[in-house]
Amino acid sequence: MLKPRVAVLVSGSGTNLQALIDARDSGRLNSGELALVVSNKSGAYALERAKRAGIATATVARTDFSTREAFEKKLLSVLAAHRIDVVVLAGFMQILSAAFVGRYPDRILNVHPSLIPAYCGKGFYGLKVHEAVLAAGETTTGATVHMVNEVPDGGRILMQKSVAVLPGDTPETLQRRVMEQAEWKLLPAATEIVCADLSKQLEREAF
Repeated sequence: MLKPRVAVLVSGSGTNLQALIDARDSGRLNSGELALVVSNKSGAYALERAKRAGIATATVARTDFSTREAFEKKLLSVLAAHRIDVVVLAGFMQILSAAFVGRYPDRILNVHPSLIPAYCGKGFYGLKVHEAVLAAGETTTGATVHMVNEVPDGGRILMQKSVAVLPGDTPETLQRRVMEQAEWKLLPAATEIVCADLSKQLEREAF
């Protein structure tokens, strides 16, 4: 089987990356190879997780470039050097341009901590999503894995999972529950589906 090579883009501690590594190690993520982890912030703990798991790492810090275009050009060159087929955004705090996304059509996945189309788009990320959910008095939230296009959180939805909002929740407790019950389950499952489909396509093209 031809396994697509997967790059995981990160910015922080890498809990969603760890979910992908655990899925690989348990055989739930088998159709793709976790080939590279790239951080846009030097010193991100996710890079340590990757190294311990035997995955190549790279840092392409946004602050090292005067323009987003220059940053993305470098990022694309790193992905090309590692022959990446699929890109997974796992807590990657950087909006990618339409030009970048166009280089990997239907091959960039993102996990978002809400049930899209609710609480998504510009300005909704990290704890801000959970703060908004609680402020609105919602009783249910969740997470979504979607394909990435030129619109923030606007790509085709792949998978969603609901999570209860409990009395007394804080943004931090809700964030943790959404990660444990939804994000860490959805992201590996969706990555496996995308990689399995692409693997079949690569095998057809090889013959």
